[in-house]
Order: sequence, then C-alpha cells, then structure tokens
Amino acid sequence: MKEISAEEYKKQQIRSWIWANSLLRAQETDPRPEVVYRDHRPIIDLKQMLESSHSNYKDEIAFYTKFKKGPYETITYDEFYNDVNALGTALINAGLKEKRVAVIGETNYSWSVSYLAVVAGTGVVVPLDKELPYSNLKNLVIEAEVSAVIADKARLPLFKKMLEEGDTPLQLVISQSYKEDDAELPSLHSLIAEGKELIASGDRRFLDAQIDPEEMSVLIFTSGTMGLAKGIMLSHKNICADLMATPTFICGFPGDIFFSLLPIHHTFECTANFLMPIYTGCAVAHCEGLKYIVKNLQEVRPTAIMVVPAVLEALHRAIWKNIKKQGKEESVRRALKISDTAGKFKINLRGVLFSQIRNILGGRLRAVICGGAAINPQILDDFNAFGMCTIQGYGLSECSPIAALNPECAPHSESCGMVLPGFEVRIDSPGPDGNGEICLKGDNVMIGYYKNPEATAEAIRDGWYYTGDVGHIDKDGYIILTGRKKNVIITKNGKNVFPEELEYMLSCYDEIADSMVFAGESETKDDDVIIAAIYPDWTEVREKLGDAADDDAEVDKLIWNIVGEVNKNNPGYKMIKRINIRHKDFERNSSKKIKRFVPENKEAN
Repeated sequence: MKEISAEEYKKQQIRSWIWANSLLRAQETDPRPEVVYRDHRPIIDLKQMLESSHSNYKDEIAFYTKFKKGPYETITYDEFYNDVNALGTALINAGLKEKRVAVIGETNYSWSVSYLAVVAGTGVVVPLDKELPYSNLKNLVIEAEVSAVIADKARLPLFKKMLEEGDTPLQLVISQSYKEDDAELPSLHSLIAEGKELIASGDRRFLDAQIDPEEMSVLIFTSGTMGLAKGIMLSHKNICADLMATPTFICGFPGDIFFSLLPIHHTFECTANFLMPIYTGCAVAHCEGLKYIVKNLQEVRPTAIMVVPAVLEALHRAIWKNIKKQGKEESVRRALKISDTAGKFKINLRGVLFSQIRNILGGRLRAVICGGAAINPQILDDFNAFGMCTIQGYGLSECSPIAALNPECAPHSESCGMVLPGFEVRIDSPGPDGNGEICLKGDNVMIGYYKNPEATAEAIRDGWYYTGDVGHIDKDGYIILTGRKKNVIITKNGKNVFPEELEYMLSCYDEIADSMVFAGESETKDDDVIIAAIYPDWTEVREKLGDAADDDAEVDKLIWNIVGEVNKNNPGYKMIKRINIRHKDFERNSSKKIKRFVPENKEAN
C-alpha cells in the first residue's frame, strides 16, 4: 500500500482490530451447537498473523519438507519467519515495493516463503498455475502487469525466454533455489542472505511495512472448465476472515501435521493447507508428488489432509483393492457393521478393528477434508468408519475460498456443509423442490473481478455473491448442492436436468471412473436427449469381464446395465439415452475438473 501518516495508519489498524474482534464475537454468539471451537485469536492481516504465530510458536516445527531425495527436513516457525522477513526485505531492495510479483512452482517450502514475502509487505502476489503453457503464462504476466516472477527450476526457462523477448512488463526473474545459489539468476538462497544482512544493518522497510487489509493484495486467475481465466482480487481481510472462521467446525492444534499435496496456487490449498496451519500453530508436510503419496504419508505420519475428490477416490480404491487382494472383504464389512453397532452405544472400536487400514495412511490421520467437486458420500462414510473424520467443504476462489464446512461433531456426508460463523447463505429464486442459486455474504467475499466491472456487478449484487451453484438448505442448515447453473440442461418441455446429479449416480458404481453428462440432438431432431460420456475404471471392468473386457459389445452391455440401474431411479426426462465409452481419460483443467466445453470430451475414443 502507499504510505500514509503514522496517525492515519494507527486509526486504520484500530478499525481492523474492531472488525476482527466483531467476527470472533459472531462465532462466540452463534447458537448452533455444531460450532465447537470458539477461542481463536483475532488477526487483521497476513503480516500480523505470521508475527503472532511466530510469537506463539517460535520453536515449534512449521514445515516438514524435502529439498532433495532422502528424509524430511524440519523448519521451525522462527526460521520461517526470519526467511520471510529477509526475502521481503531483499525484494523491496530490488525495487519491487508495490509491484506485482508472480509465484509459480511445485507445492513446497520455497513457494510458501515467496508468497508471504510478497504479500506481507512488498506488493501484490500473483500465484500462477504451473501447468499452463508458455502462451497462457505470457498473457497473464501482461494482463496482471507482473514486474517479477519467482519460479522453480522447471519453469525458469519459460520466464527467462519471456524476459529476453522484452515485450511484457517482466523485469526480473528469481529462482526458487533455497539451498544454493543459481549461477545465472538471483535466487531465494542469495536474496535471503542479502535480506538478513540488510536487516542486521538496520533496514526495516519490510519489517515496518504498512498493510491496507482492504486493498487488493492477491490476484488469482481461475482455471475454469471453459478455459477462460478470470482474475479474482482478494484482500488480507478476505483471507483473514476465512482463517478465523474455518477452524470453528474442525480445528487444527499445535502438534498437528497437515499433509500438503494439491497445487498450492489454488486458493483451497493455499488458504486451508498452508495459511490455516500457520495461523493455528500446526506444521505443514509437503508431498514429493502424487506417486509418492503413500510413501510420504508413512514417513511423516500426518494428522490432517486436504484433498480433492479424485485423490480421495484413488485412496479409497487402493484401500479396498488391497482388502480384496488379501481376501478380507467379507471380514472388513462385518467389522464395519460391528463398529457401527458399537458406535450407537458410544463404544468406539475403530482403533482396534481398523488400525491396519489407517497404518497405510501413516496411522495418525484424524481429519480428512474434501472439497472442489462432488463426491460419493459412501466414500466419506467408509473413511469415517475406518476412524478418520472425513468431511466435505464448499468454497470458491471468490470466497477466499471456504464458505461452508461440515462440522466434525455432526457431519452429513451428502452435504457440503454449513455456512461458516459470521457469514450468510441464502437460496435465490428457489423452485418447487427448494433448489435455487446459492448466494453467499461475508467478509471472505472477493473485492471483485480484475479489470472486469461488468462481471463483478453481475456476480455481487446487494452485497451477495451469486455463486452460479444450484442447491438447497435442509431443515438442519446443511447445504445440499445439485449442480452448476451454467451446466443445466433445459429440455423442450421446460424440465431442468443437472448433469452433476446423473454423474454422481454413475460414480456410485466401481466400474465407472468418471463421466460427463450433456445434451445432444435426438435422431428425429425434435428434442434433446441426455448423453453420458463414460470413462470406465478399466481395472474393475477387467476384473468383472476377464478376457471379454476386450470385446466392445460386452463392455457396452456392462455399462448399459449400470446406466439402466441409474435410469430406474429417474423420471423419463432425466434418463440417459445414449452413452459414449472412452478408453482415454477426459481432458481436464489443473484442478482436475473435466473441461465440459471441449468437443473431444463428449466423444467415445
């Protein structure tokens, strides 16, 4: 922010403290018994959040990470705090005060230091998707007016090329190398060393930097399923509101270890699995990559993990596949019934009955939070039955991102949760079935869309953010999602069909890995028909069909039998009339969501 007088800044901070404490009072006075944890400390911006966490947890472990192959290394809150301050000081010294600085790379410690070093006193941080091609990255650098980028080794060549071409605002490229200098570029290693020297000599430009909690400090570009990126402007206030509200339903405690494996440029991972653990005094353990999930889980033995449905589904399949391989499926299902019966009498047998299953995931996992898309409730129920509290949440990048969460004391697996304390939810224009557009209000709602006042005015009306999601709120206050407003299929007789509902029904069958439902023209061209492009779980199909899995007709028959079961539970206008079976997975965005408007995704292959 631009410097203001000390007196004005003091007034601004007083207003911020009044706001933060009012949000905590809303939690304390929330009448819902599901709001269990009500004793969080107020925070007014991410700089002050880090300072207070450092003060409270100075000698505790903040990160478990790997800079090279081998065992995990630990980094304390004190080391992290000093690294952020040093890097921020060096960035200001490099002329980046009040500039836009992009951060791109794998989910790791270097990314975390870079993010806070920019946002907590230097300028505006622009997290970029590491999966984007060069042309997209270049367009975003131009659009966001990025002056510098802090990139990992794999992406450095892209930005060096961009710098050489000289037709973007980019002026500086910094290597995320933390352990050693980069021979060609300034690196985190060299800049942190430089920053520490500057601070030792009295440089307090970053340490004393003023933060305006309400101005844009984070600029996030979405990776929508239509491929059109929108810039979302978030403030410190937006994110701090989310950090204070989220732990009321499920809390992290000092000593907890959060396992971090999702792309950290996504707001879900950044807020919930990086900033929230730092706020609550927990540690973050970085996964080396998707193929190392089980290995790393057993090495670091985390207590909490944030996942998207695709990851939880894969873990669920792996667990049951291992159970079946050992011939223990019947005994495990019997144990589940015994555990469920005992639970009704407040007797917890999960620790005894399912320790071997939990040991696969490290043995200490107590909380699994799933978000980003719909998931089969049975998967959540299974993980809960095994003794790991597994719940859904609901959010959007525009809401920093968490808006609702299932309380750990009373989870509803079919719901994405209750609205967080201090925030509001309502249903706009509900139909006879109670379903309508979900609208949200709260201090976590974005400032607006970057350089797009028309889209902002459409999305935020009278203080309410219109999410584009459709659903209803049940009698207990739980939000039930039905689908996306823009995806709805309207038949010629005026009936609404939400593809997500049918996709969920299909996902309940082991033989179907994923599906995409859409409308197509009937043979007579007088109406639309419902079509499902289906990507089978070919391992399950081969187990069911044996050698016949190579016979397209037999596979068609198997899948049609499943579709027939789904159709039995739906009225005629919702029935799937045509299927396209795929041998290759769908094209997806970096959030692993299917790109609905890519023509190839609708076809058999």
